[in-house]
Amino acid sequence: MKEHQIQVRVRYSETDQMGVVYHGNYVPYFEMGRVEWLRDKGVSYKSMEERGVALPIVSMNINYKKSARYDEVLTVKTKFKSQTTVKIEFDCEIRNEENELLTTAHFVLVFVDIKTGRPVTPPSYIKELLSTIEI
Repeated sequence: MKEHQIQVRVRYSETDQMGVVYHGNYVPYFEMGRVEWLRDKGVSYKSMEERGVALPIVSMNINYKKSARYDEVLTVKTKFKSQTTVKIEFDCEIRNEENELLTTAHFVLVFVDIKTGRPVTPPSYIKELLSTIEI
């Protein structure tokens, strides 16, 4: 399955004085979605790092459509888009409890050797996982 969803309740500390989620706080929501997408496929991000591979973001594009507000339960959808030799791409969205689209995003991440900081091809267990996902 190429999609995964999680739910997150907006905490007071993530909002401004008007109860609106600060724009920078959407990035952690999307990160939670990507980490849980991997976990749902049987891969712990922590174990991947322990094996010497990280996945830093090299590009992100976020479009804000409507504000998320304090105490709302948000649904974060993460969708695998593509994978090349060293990159993996995701399209993401956040919806509120009324299923209104609040934010969309596109992320490009690169598999990196933690010791050298250089791009690497994904480990075999990641390649195998990605080969089973329909595009």
